[in-house]
Amino acid sequence: MNPIFDFFIGPYEDREFSLIILEATAFFFGIASVVYAKKEDILVYPTGLVATVITTYIFLVDNLLGDMMMNFYYSIMSIYGWWNWARRRDDRKPVVHITRTNKKEKWVGVGFFLLTMLVTYGVYKAFGADIGPTNYVDIFTSGIFFTAMWYMANKKLENWTLWILGDLITVPLYAYRGWGMFSLQYLIFTVLAVQGYLAWKKNLAKSPQTS
Repeated sequence: MNPIFDFFIGPYEDREFSLIILEATAFFFGIASVVYAKKEDILVYPTGLVATVITTYIFLVDNLLGDMMMNFYYSIMSIYGWWNWARRRDDRKPVVHITRTNKKEKWVGVGFFLLTMLVTYGVYKAFGADIGPTNYVDIFTSGIFFTAMWYMANKKLENWTLWILGDLITVPLYAYRGWGMFSLQYLIFTVLAVQGYLAWKKNLAKSPQTS
């Protein structure tokens, strides 16, 4: 059998059909969410919320607690981001614009990053799960994605830099775990994140805002 076919299909041969359907649904809505984010379209949040809620459940079933926590946080932050992006002034112009992070926001991001890693590690310990090398990578990427989501909710350009970094780490991580569909998804995320960074940077150059 074709090695590529084995990689993508093999891990699903003994998997419950309902979980395969859920993963495919999360795959579709996850891609749609990043496409909308690149366009600075508020639909990034409802589509992303569908993907993250489903993915949270899938990772809970598979006892991938770091990934589960990350997607649970995505779900909460999606609600905040949805509200924040929807806010309008009296002239109906958006309150939140694309900006770069200032010094304070950079330090807040560092705080989110460290706190997320500590909380994720604590969740593993609380559930009595064995923590191997890939779990430490999972803890690290949780910190990256946690911070990226907060930056995105506030339309900070740097969110894309963090997404690119986290996606590049996650692609081989999920491939190693046998998650072919999710590995492919994060590869697509990487390409879209690069495009998103360029699109937002162009937008910022046209109408610079003070942060």
